[in-house]
Amino acid sequence: MTASKPLHDESTTLPHGAHLDSTAHLMNRITSQLADQLSLVSRDGRRRPEPALVLVAHGSRDPRTLRTVTALVDRVRELRPGLPVRLGHIELNEPLLPDTLAALGTSEAVLVPLLLSRGYHVKRDIPDMAATAPARTRVATALGPHPLLVDALHDRLIEAGWRKGAEKTGVVLAAAGSRDPDAATDTGRTAQLLADRLGVPVIPAYASAAKPTVQEAVQALTSRGCRRVAVASYFTAPGYFATQCAEAAPWIASAPLGTHPAMARLVLHRYDEALTTQADWTYLRGAGNCATSHPQPALAR
Repeated sequence: MTASKPLHDESTTLPHGAHLDSTAHLMNRITSQLADQLSLVSRDGRRRPEPALVLVAHGSRDPRTLRTVTALVDRVRELRPGLPVRLGHIELNEPLLPDTLAALGTSEAVLVPLLLSRGYHVKRDIPDMAATAPARTRVATALGPHPLLVDALHDRLIEAGWRKGAEKTGVVLAAAGSRDPDAATDTGRTAQLLADRLGVPVIPAYASAAKPTVQEAVQALTSRGCRRVAVASYFTAPGYFATQCAEAAPWIASAPLGTHPAMARLVLHRYDEALTTQADWTYLRGAGNCATSHPQPALAR
């Protein structure tokens, strides 16, 4: 997998009456793509190493969280042999992200947040840590919303006992919660995607900092005639919040997403996306560090 877009000829001729600016635009695209290709080759003709992938986890006092995240890192390495993959935490666990970045020196790295929606950590904490590091970094967007997460949520529900076609059932999508409205938008979009997949109502709910709570969402579904309500754990790893939400399930509760194969694939997708979506990059404080802001899909009504 290369860091550049494949060079291709979009059009070699102009439609009748097309403005000459179209030609200039095409030439600029071709020149940019050639530069991308050449940037991957060093002066001695050898291919430059791929930027490291730094998986950025939040951190937790629950030892199961670190074990799960470490196992996910191993899965990512298995899927992309030869790609340098590192782990860094925002808090509570070692290695901390600043230490991981310091160990990279001035090399290149793409930081992939192991977070399921936008929020303060994605918007501020991770970019600020990257800005002070000597490494040349890019920060990918949050993992969600994305269809691969829905694949993982669906499989986890089936593992917990979900059966397709059950009547009068509903699902609570239990997430950590954030005061950032963008986080609720992202979680709501995932809930809609999961509802489309399952064919039943899905209500997002939160363990903290946002409403409704899991209990309130369960009551809302019950009042709508749902006789069985499942809780889908929208957490990357086991921990206090995931356990608390699961205990509120009146029927079944799925396990956290953890090391589901779709999670490793999504991490690599966000890595590749950050390398190729160059038009969206803006410079952070500090020389050589960048962050990207990818547009998120609107919440489906």
